[in-house]
Amino acid sequence: MKIEQIYTGCLAQGAYYIESEGEVAIIDPLRETQQYVDKANKENAKIKYIFETHFHADFVSGHIDLAKKTGATIVYGPGAETTYDIHTAKDNEEFKLGKVTIKVLHTPGHTLESSTFLLIDENGKEHAIFSGDTLFLGDVGRPDLAIKSNLTKEDLAGMLYDSLRNKIMTLPDDVIVYPAHGAGSACGKNLSKETVGILGEQKKTNYALRANMTREEFIKEVLTGIAPPPQYFAKNAMMNKSGYDAFETILKKGDTPLNPEEFEALANNENALVLDVRTEKDFVNGHIPNSIFIGLNGSFAPWVGALITDIKQPILLITPDGKEQETVTRLSRVGYDNTLGYLKGGIGAWKAAGKDIETISSISVDKFSEEFKNDDVNVLDVRKDGEYKSEHLVGDHVQHFALDYINDNMNTIDKNKTYYLHCAGGYRSVIAASILKARGFNNLVDIAGGFGALKNSGLPTTDYVCPSTL
Repeated sequence: MKIEQIYTGCLAQGAYYIESEGEVAIIDPLRETQQYVDKANKENAKIKYIFETHFHADFVSGHIDLAKKTGATIVYGPGAETTYDIHTAKDNEEFKLGKVTIKVLHTPGHTLESSTFLLIDENGKEHAIFSGDTLFLGDVGRPDLAIKSNLTKEDLAGMLYDSLRNKIMTLPDDVIVYPAHGAGSACGKNLSKETVGILGEQKKTNYALRANMTREEFIKEVLTGIAPPPQYFAKNAMMNKSGYDAFETILKKGDTPLNPEEFEALANNENALVLDVRTEKDFVNGHIPNSIFIGLNGSFAPWVGALITDIKQPILLITPDGKEQETVTRLSRVGYDNTLGYLKGGIGAWKAAGKDIETISSISVDKFSEEFKNDDVNVLDVRKDGEYKSEHLVGDHVQHFALDYINDNMNTIDKNKTYYLHCAGGYRSVIAASILKARGFNNLVDIAGGFGALKNSGLPTTDYVCPSTL
C-alpha cells in the first residue's frame, strides 16, 4: 500500500494518491491531471477510482478530465447530483483497491454530500481517513457554503456536529487524518500549518472536537468569526457539479504569444483585463496602464478568485519569462479559463514598441515616518480584519478595509486625497494600489515593507492582541 499527499501551497490543498497491487485511487485531484496519469504509469498501475469528498468551492477539481483519460469511476457521497456520469455511493459502501478497502462515511455538514473516506489496510485495520472539508487539523469545515432554501447554516452546523461525533470521533485514536486543506484556505478559520495528523491528537486539541461539547455550543463556536466566502466559491462549486472545458484546451488557448500590437488590440477589442503576475517590485517600477497586479509569488489563485468578479473575464497576461503556462494553469485551478494569451517579451517588448508605461510611488518606512508627522496624512491598511484588530497604526487618518472587500469599499475613499497603502509585507498593498489606480485613484503611495517594517519604526501603534483571542 502506498499513500502520497500531493500538496499545492497556493491553494493550501491536498490531493491524494493511493495505490495497492497496481490499482490506484485519486482523491480530490487538481485541475491539471496528467501528473496523476504519469505517476500511475511509472508505477505500472491503473487508476481505478476518483473519489471526491464533496463539491469543492475553492478550486476546480480535475475529476472529469481524469475520468475521461483513464476510464476511472468518479465516486461522490450520498445525494450528489451531476450532469456527468458518477457513482453515487451509499453510506458505508466499500470499494476494493488491490488489497485495501476504501469505505464511504457520509459526513454532511460542510455540504450535504460531504463524505469522509476511511482506508482499511490489508489486515483489516482502520488506517486513515481522507476527511475533505469535514475535519481539518485544528478546525472543521465551514457550514455556510451549501445552503438551500429549506436549510440554514445553523442546520448544516448541526449536521456537522452529528457527523463528527457519530462517524469520525468513534474511530480509533491512531487513525491518520489526511484533510483537504491546511493553513491559508478560506474553507476554515483556524487551520493548522500541518497537513497530516493523528485523530487522537485532534480529539485533544481541536476546539470543535472538545469532549462534552453540546450541539448548541458547537453551532455557536463554528459559526462565530466566519468571514463571508469569496465570490468565486459558488461559481467553482457549480463548475465541479456541471462540468467544464478540458484543461488541455484551456492551456493551449492561453499559452499564445502576442506582440505588443496584437496584445493592445485584444485588450481594446475584447475588453480584456491585463493581469500582471510579476513581483510587486517589478510592477511598481513599471507596468502597462490600467493593468492589475496579482503576483505569482503570493496566494495567486485565491486572490484572483476573490478580486476578479467575472469568472468568464477575458484575460491577457504579463508574466516573467517562462511562467506563461504556469500562470494559465493556476488561473484554471479556480475556473478562470478565458485567458487569451500573453505579451511576448514582456514589459521590455512593450517599452521597445514605444508604448506608455506607468509606475506607482513607493517609499521606505523611514521616509514615511517623516511624512506621518503631518496631521493630514491618509493611511489605508488593507490587511485582513483580524490582522488589523491585532495591531495597527494609531492616527486620525488611518483607515482600514481588507483587500478581499476592496470592490465594496471604493466609495469610502476620496480620489482627491493621497493615500499611503500598506499590508503586512507589500504584496497585498500593491494589488490594492493597482486596482485603485485602474479605477482612477491616482494619488497613491505604497509603503515598502508593510506593517512588518512599520511596527519596528517607532510609530504609534495599538497594543498587540493575539489574533487567536479576538
